[in-house]
Amino acid sequence: MRARSFVTTVAALAATAAVVLLLGGCTGAGSGSARSAVPGSTAVPSTSARAASGALQHVVVILEENKPASSIVGNGDAPYFNELLTQYAHASQYSAITHPSLPNYLALTSGTTGGITSDCNPPGGSCLVTSSNLADSLRAAGRSWRMYAEGMPAPCSAANTARYAVKHNPFLYYPSVTASLEYCRQHDVPFNAFAADLATASSLPAFSFVSPDLCNDMHSCSIPTGDAWLSRIVPEILASPAFTSQRSLLVVTFDEGDSSDNVVTCVFAGSAARRGAVSNVPYSHYSLLRTIEDGLGLPPVGESAAATPMTDLLAR
Repeated sequence: MRARSFVTTVAALAATAAVVLLLGGCTGAGSGSARSAVPGSTAVPSTSARAASGALQHVVVILEENKPASSIVGNGDAPYFNELLTQYAHASQYSAITHPSLPNYLALTSGTTGGITSDCNPPGGSCLVTSSNLADSLRAAGRSWRMYAEGMPAPCSAANTARYAVKHNPFLYYPSVTASLEYCRQHDVPFNAFAADLATASSLPAFSFVSPDLCNDMHSCSIPTGDAWLSRIVPEILASPAFTSQRSLLVVTFDEGDSSDNVVTCVFAGSAARRGAVSNVPYSHYSLLRTIEDGLGLPPVGESAAATPMTDLLAR
């Protein structure tokens, strides 16, 4: 039985409201790209910052595992990824925040590592991040979102399996998501729900986070295995109604590199990507978070408030 999307027309209403705010002249931080917002605040992004990146109808992020850019770029074992780098937009100096995996997932979705320095599991309350996060911002703005975790046995599951690692599912570390089991189960779902949601532009959430399983994310299996998975999934995303009829962005990157090199590969694809662009600007997960926030008309959270959005990789 095909999974039924939770997405409704509220996403379209929220997008319209954002346009009205822009036309009405929201207050901002001046003409620069930075906003004068306190990290974690709910201040409305400045008009200039949001206009610079361009409104996005959908953002899909796929996070692969534990490979520095030096092991991917130009590697014959990753032909599909390298094809994406050539066809679309490439951030050549994109860095993870730290090690190990979990703090990077948290940084990308909340603008902070929350002081977490290990790959701990959330149950029990000892490994949680209580600060504002991307899910909070999306919910407050009336924008739809979903986390798709491949291999997860059931929605909102915090139990590891042979192919599913909870540490690769950052939204389970936010009490604001897990406090309501119904809300969590609607938004944090197994990957097999993605195909149905991708079927129409209205059913695909405004923000989607895709975490392949431990083999397909290159964590426990080879680069060719992960690359082959991308070669199956990415074309389906790029050919979907949301990407062929609306301004949508697909981001494929890695959570971290290795102990000697934390520069990772990051590619922007889809209708919102600037084809053929290569940026040498030193970006990070915080930069990507800021780009997502600006594109979806959301306030910055945590360190993303001071990060530079990746606008040079976006089509005008």
